[in-house]
Amino acid sequence: MGIIFHKETQTFHLTNGDISYIMTVLPNGHLGNLYYGKAIRDREDFSHLLELVQRPMFQYIYDDDRLFSLESVKQELPVYGTTDYRAPMVEVLQPNGSRISDFVYVSHEVNAGKPKLEALPATYTENDDEAETLIITLKDPLSGIKARMLYTIWGDRPVIAKSVEYVNEGTEAVHLTTAYSMCLDLPDPDYQWMQLSGAWARERHIITRDLEQGVQSIGSNRGNSSHEHNPFIALKRETTDENQGEAIGISLIYSGNFKIQAEVDTRNTARILAGINPDTFDWKLEAGEHFQTPEAVVVYSDQGLGKMSQTFHKLYQKRLARGEWRDKPRPILINNWEATYFDFTREKLIAIAQKAKECGVELFVLDDGWFGARTTDHAGLGDWVANPDRLPEGITGIAEDIEKVGLKFGLWFEPEMTNKDSDLYREHPDWILSVPGRHDSHGRFQYVLDFSRKEVVDRIYEMMAKILSTAKVSYVKWDMNRSITECYSAALPADRQGEVFHRYILGVYDLYERLTSTFPHVLFESCASGGGRFDPGILYYAPQGWTSDDTDAVERIKIQYGTSMCYPISSMGSHVSVVPNHQTRRETPLRTRANVAYFGTFGYELDLNKLTPQEIEEVKAQVRFMKEYREIIQYGTFYRLASPFDQEECGWMAVSEDRKTAIVAWFRILYTPNNHFTRMKLHGLDPEALYSCSVIGGQALTVSMTPDGRRIYEAVDGAEDQALVPVIEGPACYGDELMNLGLITSDISAGEITGGDNPCGDYDSRLYILKAE
Repeated sequence: MGIIFHKETQTFHLTNGDISYIMTVLPNGHLGNLYYGKAIRDREDFSHLLELVQRPMFQYIYDDDRLFSLESVKQELPVYGTTDYRAPMVEVLQPNGSRISDFVYVSHEVNAGKPKLEALPATYTENDDEAETLIITLKDPLSGIKARMLYTIWGDRPVIAKSVEYVNEGTEAVHLTTAYSMCLDLPDPDYQWMQLSGAWARERHIITRDLEQGVQSIGSNRGNSSHEHNPFIALKRETTDENQGEAIGISLIYSGNFKIQAEVDTRNTARILAGINPDTFDWKLEAGEHFQTPEAVVVYSDQGLGKMSQTFHKLYQKRLARGEWRDKPRPILINNWEATYFDFTREKLIAIAQKAKECGVELFVLDDGWFGARTTDHAGLGDWVANPDRLPEGITGIAEDIEKVGLKFGLWFEPEMTNKDSDLYREHPDWILSVPGRHDSHGRFQYVLDFSRKEVVDRIYEMMAKILSTAKVSYVKWDMNRSITECYSAALPADRQGEVFHRYILGVYDLYERLTSTFPHVLFESCASGGGRFDPGILYYAPQGWTSDDTDAVERIKIQYGTSMCYPISSMGSHVSVVPNHQTRRETPLRTRANVAYFGTFGYELDLNKLTPQEIEEVKAQVRFMKEYREIIQYGTFYRLASPFDQEECGWMAVSEDRKTAIVAWFRILYTPNNHFTRMKLHGLDPEALYSCSVIGGQALTVSMTPDGRRIYEAVDGAEDQALVPVIEGPACYGDELMNLGLITSDISAGEITGGDNPCGDYDSRLYILKAE
């Protein structure tokens, strides 16, 4: 690992054997980019990579010179209006109305480790020898604005973390109207752009299209990162797949309004910008003040999308998530929401907990409806005191009741919201985001508290801390069920209203930081009407998030597959729910619901007392399975095998660190009668190891070999009456066979019912447990 500076050529080379990131000081003092990609050998002079050419209609920096124009140069901090007509990374509105800046190189420093970003989530190091950080200082001499460009490179990860701190060393206030976290100018646009987009109940579906001349972007102006677009994109070559080819992943560690944009100019240079959405941003920077942008993480892979994702997974598991729960297998929980909604009593909750304990569940979570006047979604938010009619002994009492059952107790909050029918609103009507003289829009009959104000955050902290310090609460589900409208703070002057969105999310981070620091034993799970704020910023405080309000197993296959492009399995909240499913009305087998939910934190969202005795036995077996294998599933290496966006049969797998155990999941959406024979090529195994194979769930069958080497498939008699049927899948196979020939996943039935067959059908699934002998 090293950050190399060549003084004679003023060239910076960040390299660690996997990647190279090369920059230079341009003739006008700006910072230019020469190369980003697979590691290349260092040399003193990379100036031949700076292409300065004459082109008609270019504008040029220097008198009597027709070579140096920023329009053709790849840059690190491109600005508005000085021969570069592409979108700028920064734009500064100055007192005279000008937006022209000239950030020139002043100095640089190289530090071991990685500095903490003030008031913002970011990746970190635990030891200084894990990474090095380059800080390049640029300054606009006229306005006095200084830009400190931060670049961190890890020693053992193909990762660059980038951000900027702006400091006003001038004498007058300026306005930052654009302040992206990063710019990456690429020499060609021959990439496919991949984004994770959707809506409530269908978050993070994979959308792919070619980069073409013009501008394309994703973003949010809702105040949260949103269900619609996740703050992540990948650029991949056309031939890149899961296992080979180049891919670049860009992830923004931020939970508010964002934009990630690609602009391809007519000379086929591609500019990628990522950071705070400038459409809703205007930050007044007084003399002497500073502003820190969020961090952007850039990952390079020459081994396909799979390696890119695995890099994000390990980085975000170990160097973004924090606290006591970072490395722990997550507790199996039961949440009462879909079991009761608002209709519950203390006795009903205890009954659900008792049945859950019988099944081996470890944590009971009390969801919405326990506080204030909350019997519907019209009232009570903001009054974080237990409703005595429902819980006579308060949260302390119900927590003790659940602990006596033998489960840990968890509690739901929605700290950022209030109803107008609440004591909090009646006392402080000016504490919501609201424009004077204009109508207040609601979402779910609730309104957004002004978290840009410290006194508002303080009040919510006091109420939550009182409960967490007096009751045995082991888990908090932090929800957020609407986006921001009428974004205006009564506490800020007119020329600072453009700061409210960002100040709001800083208030959210502040509350998270205080609570997680004061109550380190509590496991926090983030939620935002499901996946409306499932992003790296929140992952810094809450190591897991509710992936989607959609608990339907079929929909969850797509949602969790897409989410895995950037986020680790340990971060995905995933539950088994009742059928017909409450979001889709679809009926899927209990085994398939579990087989999908295993690949996440795992839990139940139903009333187990309403299941049949046979189903209860199946639940008990599911819990036993998850306890045995959750560490491998949540912290092993994850591989996507076949995409649900492309075909009816799909799958994924998790492999233990020592490669001795692997859990393979196979899913089918819709059944095809008399289907062809199928195989699924596996990954990550030891090619020399001999693996036994057990199939769990789905179609139970045995495979035997005839003397002439043919495989004979036979259904297990009575398999349809068995909850879990482990069956040896024929002879053991070596890892190289499973990875190159594939795991046989063919059906035993073909559309006709014969003998004791357990017929195949829609929404089928199987788990294959591979163990090295």
